[in-house]
Amino acid sequence: MFRAIRPVLFLLIAAVPAVALRVTGVHPWAPLAIVVFGLGVVAASFVLAWAAEAAEVDISGGLAIALLAVIAVLPEYAVDLYFAHTAGSKPEFVQYAAANMTGSNRLLLGLGWSSVVLVSLYVASRRSGRSVQALVLDSGYRRELGFLAVAGVVAFIIPVTGQIHLVLGIALLAFFAYYLYRAASSGHDEEPELVGPAKRIGSLPTTQRRVTVIAMFLLAAAVILVSAEPFANSLVEGGQALGIDQFLLVQWLAPLASEAPEFIVALLFAWRGKGGAALGLLISAKVNQWTLLIGSLPIAYGIGGGGAALALDGRQVEEFLLTATQTLLGIAILLTLRFPRWAAWTLLGLFAVQFAVPGQTGRYVISGVYLALTVVVMVRNRHQLVPTITAPFRRTSKPAEERTDELVGV
Repeated sequence: MFRAIRPVLFLLIAAVPAVALRVTGVHPWAPLAIVVFGLGVVAASFVLAWAAEAAEVDISGGLAIALLAVIAVLPEYAVDLYFAHTAGSKPEFVQYAAANMTGSNRLLLGLGWSSVVLVSLYVASRRSGRSVQALVLDSGYRRELGFLAVAGVVAFIIPVTGQIHLVLGIALLAFFAYYLYRAASSGHDEEPELVGPAKRIGSLPTTQRRVTVIAMFLLAAAVILVSAEPFANSLVEGGQALGIDQFLLVQWLAPLASEAPEFIVALLFAWRGKGGAALGLLISAKVNQWTLLIGSLPIAYGIGGGGAALALDGRQVEEFLLTATQTLLGIAILLTLRFPRWAAWTLLGLFAVQFAVPGQTGRYVISGVYLALTVVVMVRNRHQLVPTITAPFRRTSKPAEERTDELVGV
């Protein structure tokens, strides 16, 4: 058993300095605090991800995948909800809640989806000895894509109105609850594909496995609760100390720390030839972000002393518009459940370009490019649009013969 949990113990030890500083109330130099508390968040994120994967042994079916995606992004939610809660009494923190959410969302699609597809195609080409041009998903993922499509379209209410209203938040949370309900009733009972430490923990005897997984959940959650607030504050203070734009620091460094385990798990799946499962995990995480995360922000804001709507300034509206248009392009590409190589490079390239052309004009131009490409791709894939939008609301029976994820070559 010790061999199975050794990586977990190593990571928990790495999180000890963060816990010690928080318990003793010591406030180190902000850049040092970013490193210490960031390490605590990253370590706890990995432990959470491994625990969630190992739990798939005891929680089978589509619900396991949905819950795994939720748990994997809990560290990100902790940081973002802290910003939203604090914004209720300190309005200047509103921008950081928007920054963390939009950064993590664009990172997940622009870097995550693209990397998984490109790694999957590289592995498939190497194994088959021929050029493989597209990753094709199992038909069951159309429902996931449908949920993302509905949430992605509804999300345009935010940049149009310039706020995230409590009513919209409650509606998104209800839609997320419906998503979990549909995932639980999907009828898929496939054996989970585990890798690395999660595989070793999942292979433990039943009692040991369950006790270990529960302990991992509790300890990781405790580390995240202890580290999230000082990590978030250190990002803001560290930006001031280092002369770096705090908005950009919160937008990109925090999501990189909290989503690293999820990206690594997905890339490991892709490297093992399980590209469909890897991309499916990231699609589910994207659904969580557009429903659970955004829906929770106005509630946290209200609890923190704010009003019924979390108001956004011009910069945040632009960021939400850019994030929403990127999501639409991702949905349009996947309408046929086929992710071509050119699309992966396009999403990755546009993600990189945003750093080369910052500013209001750059954000609007890139948003326009996303929209233009979306129209072209959606017209091409128009016959799959209605089946995708209605998929979350249709009753589906388990097909007689499941189609596994394929890779298409040219």
